[in-house]
Amino acid sequence: MREPETGATVLVVDDDPSHRLMLRALLGGKGYRVEEAPDGADAITLARRTPYDLILMDVRMAGVGGIDALKEIRRINPAIPIIIMTAYSSVDTAVEALKSGAYDYLTKPLDPDEMLITMEKALDHRSLQEENIQLRERLGERLDLGRLIGRSPSMKQVFETLALVAPTDATVLITGESGTGKELVAGAIHHNSPRSSRHFITVNCAAITETLLESELFGHERGAFTGAVGRRDGRFLQADGGTVFLDEIGEMAPAMQAKLLRVLQDGEIQRVGSDEILRVDVRTIAATNRDLAQDVQAGRFREDLYYRLNVVNIHIPPLRDRREDIPLLARHFLDDYARKNRRTVKGFTPRAVDLMSRYSWPGNVRELENAVERGVILMRGEYFTHEDLPLALKELLPREEKDFSFPPGTSIRRMEKELVLQTLEATGGNKSEAARRLGITRRTLFLKLKEYASEESGEEGEPTI
Repeated sequence: MREPETGATVLVVDDDPSHRLMLRALLGGKGYRVEEAPDGADAITLARRTPYDLILMDVRMAGVGGIDALKEIRRINPAIPIIIMTAYSSVDTAVEALKSGAYDYLTKPLDPDEMLITMEKALDHRSLQEENIQLRERLGERLDLGRLIGRSPSMKQVFETLALVAPTDATVLITGESGTGKELVAGAIHHNSPRSSRHFITVNCAAITETLLESELFGHERGAFTGAVGRRDGRFLQADGGTVFLDEIGEMAPAMQAKLLRVLQDGEIQRVGSDEILRVDVRTIAATNRDLAQDVQAGRFREDLYYRLNVVNIHIPPLRDRREDIPLLARHFLDDYARKNRRTVKGFTPRAVDLMSRYSWPGNVRELENAVERGVILMRGEYFTHEDLPLALKELLPREEKDFSFPPGTSIRRMEKELVLQTLEATGGNKSEAARRLGITRRTLFLKLKEYASEESGEEGEPTI
């Protein structure tokens, strides 16, 4: 386990002085700075004047209890992650704590390893949010990032490149898998450029047939082809002084590639059916999910056009390669669709965030957005839970959390052993987490594993159901 971030300050709230003393010694030994409060009222007072990095708070206390204090502190400073401690490990208490805004809960007697792991996750989540805000504020001095969100190293590189290229007129080629947000990057380049007051025109080259694409881009004269009942300006002329974004440029036919090259080289276009040459002042941004360099080698894409487009390359990584961005993106979409659908949504449960962070998202950011939108529309409570996620994500749930059955006649001993081993496997060997899911102490789990290891035969003669 890594050491806590320097200067992390934890407020321990508990009416048991001996328990506070134990936590102060344990957390102090791990590098945390610890402050104490004997009840919820004192915790509220302290939280008003100190932006703690994390709060550990008991549920049952004299005076103001943990749940009431949690609600008030969340109102004062919702950025502080709060972990509830309870000796009453009922589902109702845990659910109430999570619904009230707790990051997670721990059951007494506390397992030190489990507590430290939970605290580390909470601090990482807080750090992630603050770092993204700071990055956006720093870049915000130069950029309007719009809906672009991320704090991963790869996205920081995208933002930095965007900041450098936006003020120029350089042609940009944006690459990346479908659904990664290439159009958002193109829009951010335009809106942070000197051309931002003029049009930003998008053309999907894969959605228009070859015969119509030339007219779409360059316009046509009346009678140039069947159905051309009047003169029409193409997208390049409409965008004069602004930006044209050519999405899925890799799907453009060879004949159109040659005509596009002329525009990029000379800034000249001709309407279909006209000999008149028109000059346009347009910045071109292109995007593709294909490997254009490989297409050039295979003869499917013009080499000269490739180099004209690829003056500056911005690659958008797939979501599976920047998992630290998933909670931020999900929260953005949650707030957005809750507002659009007039729903009251307080946030995600930790289990929902965990599943989203572990899923591979083959459809990238677009798939994540669709999953959150669907969940917001169909959810029944105030919190977005793992039950509101698509089936593909729920398949990631540990086996013991799915329907789990045994054939009639299976011994109780065998069922217990199977469930314990499956839970341990699902937690990646984390005995503290496995014990928590099974509702037993870590010592009990160790004893059971020792018994299983010493067994040499089946469980004959034991009770069956």
